[in-house]
Amino acid sequence: MVKFLSAVLALVSAVAVSAAAIPGDAVEVIRSAEVEVVDKRATCAYTCGTICYYSTTVTAAKNKGHQLRTSGSTINGYPHQYNNYEGFSFPTSAPWYEFPIMNTFTVYTGGSPGPDRVIFDASGNLDSVITHTGASGNNFVACKKG
Repeated sequence: MVKFLSAVLALVSAVAVSAAAIPGDAVEVIRSAEVEVVDKRATCAYTCGTICYYSTTVTAAKNKGHQLRTSGSTINGYPHQYNNYEGFSFPTSAPWYEFPIMNTFTVYTGGSPGPDRVIFDASGNLDSVITHTGASGNNFVACKKG
């Protein structure tokens, strides 16, 4: 038992020393084999329900969707044209496309797309992030920007 407690204490000490080496304005976040350094001063680019998406995650999803669209490929039918039945006001002109943005902060590769989507135009410009969370039926509502 003493050896076990000594090993735990050594591990906690090593973690404390490692954490001290991280600059005060950054924190290291590890998610699904990806390492992302996030500035603690950063704010949410979009909040969908209770999920905060930083601009890096939004951009990665939008870029993957646009890359698939321009190559004529899809993953489980995504991206596909978004018809804007809800009547959102987007900064660019139609046609628009939707692609899942994952609350695991990884780029969608298949399976359940979850409730959240990035919307982009034919040139790959980001228009918005929308969600099924809080919407009725199969509709979408806008995610809170900023």
